[in-house]
Amino acid sequence: MGYKNRDVEVVSLNDTQYLVVACDSCGAIGEKELDLVKVPWWLTGKTTARVALMEILAVGAAPQMLSVAISNEPTPAGEELLRGVREELELVGLGSLPLAISTEKNMPSRQTGLGITAIGICEKERLRVGRSQPGHSLFCLGLPKVGNEASDPNDPEIIQCIHLLKLMAIPGVYDVIPVGSKGIRGEAEILAHSIGTRLIIDAPANLDLDKSGGPSTCVIFTAKEDIKLKSLGQLPLHKIGKLE
Repeated sequence: MGYKNRDVEVVSLNDTQYLVVACDSCGAIGEKELDLVKVPWWLTGKTTARVALMEILAVGAAPQMLSVAISNEPTPAGEELLRGVREELELVGLGSLPLAISTEKNMPSRQTGLGITAIGICEKERLRVGRSQPGHSLFCLGLPKVGNEASDPNDPEIIQCIHLLKLMAIPGVYDVIPVGSKGIRGEAEILAHSIGTRLIIDAPANLDLDKSGGPSTCVIFTAKEDIKLKSLGQLPLHKIGKLE
């Protein structure tokens, strides 16, 4: 169906709907003794939730619930991680979304561990997978950032869920794919292969196509060359190439 090798799974529920599931894991990022990237726990929760949400939103699904697996004590780590998760949900009008939560209550931990699964429902006619065609151009919105580079939640170069929804509402935008550890090139090549096309790279030299996108700090998307993009804030926009 075009989603193979993507970070999202799509399963037919019935004649009209798909079940869409995506997950993200985060380790060694937080306030624990052995964490390699030191950031507030609420930021760890916020960005991890954003990754899972963006994956299902990008294929046209409506989120139904989140599963939040915390490999740390309920207080203070668990409470702060959940504060970030809930803050991210509020930003996209999903503050009442149900959460299934588990924390580690038996063993002490010295490193932060978090896993979030997002579950959504998508009407079959709304599924945004494999809509690209030969001749479509490929763009990147936002910049790939990882580790401490992604520690500013208000960084104008990092895409947010609200930007993703605005992008998807623009007529003439087809496939939208959050960039993770595969980098821009890796995600673009998977997209091209999935629809039987060849990727022709024509990207600016100062854009690292192989760098990890960390917590989905940018997305790639396909569109016609002459598309009129509405204002998406200060987010950097680059043409990556073309599908042939």
